[in-house]
Amino acid sequence: MIIGNGVDVTDLARIQRAQSRSANFASRVLTAAELAVYETLTAKRQVEYLGGRFSAKESYSKAYGTGIGTQLSFQEIEILNDDLGQPQVVKHPLKDEAQAFISISHTAELVFTEVLLEK
Repeated sequence: MIIGNGVDVTDLARIQRAQSRSANFASRVLTAAELAVYETLTAKRQVEYLGGRFSAKESYSKAYGTGIGTQLSFQEIEILNDDLGQPQVVKHPLKDEAQAFISISHTAELVFTEVLLEK
């Protein structure tokens, strides 16, 4: 049974500006494991990766029903790629109660994400 569905569209230029203005933007959005991956990427891929994770966590927060804020933080959600390169939600508040399914798609300017929560 689906218990939540969330979608988000994020402008990659907005993510790049946020990272340029605040050097710790990536570390606020990404967990330590995600940050380790981020640091191995080229500058262009860093923006795509950070934008994808930002958008995916926004999608999760919408599926969760609270948005990012006092009840849910970026650090409570971790998204890593499996061996085939598919993103997987490996850590989230409902991990023991529900599965989280995720999709991340990019264009040159935008990233679109969707998260389904299923019991």
